[in-house]
Amino acid sequence: MILCVRFRLDPTGEVLLPRLVDLLTEFTPVVEAAPPGEALADVRGAARYFGWSPAELASVIRVRALALYGVDCVIGAGPNPMLARMAAREARPGVTLVVEDPADFLRDRPVVALDGVGRATARTLCGYGLDSVGRVADAPLAVLQRLVGAKTGRDLWERARGIDRTPVVPGELSRSLAAERAFPHDELAPAEHRRALLSLTEELGARMRTEGQVCRSLTVTVRYADRSTSARTRTLREPTAHSAALTALAYAVHASFGLQRARVRGIALRAEGLGPAEAAARQLTFDPADDKARRIEAVADRARARYGPRAVLPGSLAA
Repeated sequence: MILCVRFRLDPTGEVLLPRLVDLLTEFTPVVEAAPPGEALADVRGAARYFGWSPAELASVIRVRALALYGVDCVIGAGPNPMLARMAAREARPGVTLVVEDPADFLRDRPVVALDGVGRATARTLCGYGLDSVGRVADAPLAVLQRLVGAKTGRDLWERARGIDRTPVVPGELSRSLAAERAFPHDELAPAEHRRALLSLTEELGARMRTEGQVCRSLTVTVRYADRSTSARTRTLREPTAHSAALTALAYAVHASFGLQRARVRGIALRAEGLGPAEAAARQLTFDPADDKARRIEAVADRARARYGPRAVLPGSLAA
C-alpha cells in the first residue's frame, strides 16, 4: 500500500519538507519527496511490522506532523502511486481516503483525472465519447492507440484500469530546493530585503554545488505582516548554481514587486527545475571577472566544507 501525504504548507513553508520526509522515514525507508509539499511512502512493510492498517498508520503520521512541526496534512492511500495521489487530492483534513476497489473508485471519474491526461488528450478522447475513466477502461486497446498513439494509448489503458507501474524511488534528487529568512519584526527597508536574498542565494547556490546540481528558475515569495504572500518566478538565462547569477536574478524579481514600504515578515527563495550539473551547458565568456568569481567561489566552497558554512561569507553578510 502506498501513502500520498500532502502537507498543508504555506508558500514559505517548503523548508520544512525535508524534516517532514525524515518523519516518514521513521516508519518506512521507501519515501519519495515531491516538492513543494508532497511525499509518497511505500508502507507495505511498515503495516505488517506495526500491525496497523494504512488508515491507522496515516493517523499516527498526521498526529506527529502536527505535534512536532505544527503542520496538518491530508493523506490518501492506494495500491500504487497514481491511486494514492488521486485519493489524497480528494481526502478531507483529518480523514484518510483509502482506495480498496480501484475499478469502483475510478469508473465514474472524468478522464482528465488520470495522471498524464492533459487538456489536449482529454479533448481528443471526449470527442469520441470517452469522457470517463470507466469508458476508457472498457475501450479496446487498439482503439486508444489509434486515437492518441501507441505508447500513450497503452499507458492510458493501464491507468484507466488502476495499473501504475511507477515505483516509489527513495533518495531521488529533489526537483527543487528552498530556504527562507524570517525577520524579527516587520521589515520595511529594501536593503534588508536584499540582504536576506543574498543570504538565500548563497545558501542555495552552495547546496546545489555540493550536490552537483543546477537550477533553471527561481521563485521569490514574500510574506507580509497580514500573512498574505506574493510569489513570482523567473527563468535563468542558462541552468546554473553560480551564486552571482542567482543573486542578480533574485534582486530583479524582488524589484519587480515594487514593495516600497511594505511590511515584510519573511522572504523565501526556491530553486526549481534542478538537474545534474554535468549535463548543463555553460556559455563561455571573455570576461575575466566572471572566471575569477567562479574560481573564488570554488575555493570558498572548499573552505566551507572543511570549516563550516559560515567560514566564508560576502562582506555585507559578515558585517
